[in-house]
Amino acid sequence: MAEKYAAVGHVVQIIGPVLDVQFEAGHLPAIYNAVRITSEGFKVPEPIDVTVEVQQHLGEGRVRTVAMEPTEGLVRGMKAFDTGAGITVPVGRSTLGRVMNVWENLSIS
Repeated sequence: MAEKYAAVGHVVQIIGPVLDVQFEAGHLPAIYNAVRITSEGFKVPEPIDVTVEVQQHLGEGRVRTVAMEPTEGLVRGMKAFDTGAGITVPVGRSTLGRVMNVWENLSIS
């Protein structure tokens, strides 16, 4: 799974929807990049795949992120994959005037 991502880190702090993620020096994701956190390697009742967005570089290889979905079940040490791109949603004439569930249509390109 990690080979298609720009960098791999791990969760070091969780405060509600705010997560701090540690990456190797020199491999920090850009601000507004999407980072996916998964339960890969952890025994959890249901698989976890949470998307967070980088909001701040804290220094020493850490970034502060904000979760785009509930963070229940996340624990320190879970893998975090930098996607190398921001969060995107569909746009265009076919979406004008429509109400849609943005989280269902969330894609990371």
